[in-house]
Amino acid sequence: MDSSSHGFPVTILEQTAAQLVCSPADQKLALHLDEEDELKNLRECFHIPKIKDLPPTDSTLVNENESCIYFAGNSLGLQPKKVKVYLDEELAVWATRGVHGHFSGKRPWALGDECIVELMADIVGARKEEVALMNGLTVNLHLQMLSFFSPTPSRYKILLEAKAFPSDHYAVESQLQLHGLDVEKCMLMIQPRKGEETLRIEDILDIIEKEGDSVAVILLSGVQYYTGQLFDIPRITKAGQEKGCYVGFDLAHAAGNIELHLHEWGVDFACWCSYKYLNSGAGGLAGAYIHEKHSQTIKPALIGWWGHEFKTRFLMENKLQLSPGINGFRLSNPPILLVCALHASLEVFGQTTMKALRRKSILLTGYLEYLIKHYYSEDKANPEKPFVKIITPPQIEERGCQLTLVFSVPIKSVFKELEKRGVACDMREPNALRVAPVPLYNSFHDVHRFIEILGSAITSAKQAANNAAPS
Repeated sequence: MDSSSHGFPVTILEQTAAQLVCSPADQKLALHLDEEDELKNLRECFHIPKIKDLPPTDSTLVNENESCIYFAGNSLGLQPKKVKVYLDEELAVWATRGVHGHFSGKRPWALGDECIVELMADIVGARKEEVALMNGLTVNLHLQMLSFFSPTPSRYKILLEAKAFPSDHYAVESQLQLHGLDVEKCMLMIQPRKGEETLRIEDILDIIEKEGDSVAVILLSGVQYYTGQLFDIPRITKAGQEKGCYVGFDLAHAAGNIELHLHEWGVDFACWCSYKYLNSGAGGLAGAYIHEKHSQTIKPALIGWWGHEFKTRFLMENKLQLSPGINGFRLSNPPILLVCALHASLEVFGQTTMKALRRKSILLTGYLEYLIKHYYSEDKANPEKPFVKIITPPQIEERGCQLTLVFSVPIKSVFKELEKRGVACDMREPNALRVAPVPLYNSFHDVHRFIEILGSAITSAKQAANNAAPS
């Protein structure tokens, strides 16, 4: 997870602004960075919603014909333009060929997932045979946990972060309950230090060292959904495995966002959804990974027809010939319409590399961070001035593209005012605004526009709070 080759965003921004003879806060810099962006054409591969089409928009505050500022790719990625083309292709096959679509055409339905799995494997840094496209994230997590979590009297705990996404938390709880274990004793949760928002790597490694002998599985996020913190996957994996633990990751907020090298890092298992940074549409086809070192030893607890080897699957002899590794975990034939949507997005990724996307992402998010600090830092000498605090780690190697913001003024009012002005972002309880400039389709000018709009949103939110205060 070395970021040294990417350069420091502040240095690049200030040096470039100096060459342009302007302030780093000047719109001129944003336009120049967009002009020089080697990935700028990828934006044309996506539908960017117009402000007029967003339900919360206040037409009196905006130019409705402009494209919105879409910083919600960490929640739902934008639609690739090829999605409709590919869906229409398969609907036409269904209409004209019926059952023959299973084994004919450019993406035979029975093999649809296998037609695109290599594209996905490239994104997560795995070998093709280590990745399967199937189900949803939580279904895949349960299937993997049923095989990796085999508690013994001495090794029976699962380690996860205290503020894990609810589906992970519930999955772990239910896996423990399935084995008749006491959730409070066996669910080991890592908390940030008092007064801190994110986890320190030394604290994660320390708890692994102290508790590892009783931990069966470590399950962490790759990127934490709330804070945007990127965990040190290789160090955590190495530390956990040295203590005899299996180490797995929920990569929902990491896949398509950061560079991953799952095979090289030796991660035991991982799963991820595809509708965030991978842009496959709500409820899209999820991904799952098991390292090849487990291909002959880790077997699925629940088996379906699609886990049977393809070469004899259709002999219908009911004599299981289980596919090795993650492919043995497949239960059913791939949903071809979901395959189409994912295919359209993965082809866009195929036009570049995760290294190039990450390089742009570091500068794009660094630009957002720079402007927030420039305009909205806390001013102790002026306590009336509204301010914004970034709780996402400032170190580029400890975050993806998302910044999580908290405000000195009521956050719900800020969020409402942003939405009125054509900004799509994401508020999460209790008090965080998640903002994610995605390098595939967001621009530096998007960031500059956002900062301008944020100023008017904060002003309106502060006025509303003052008006509501008792006189």
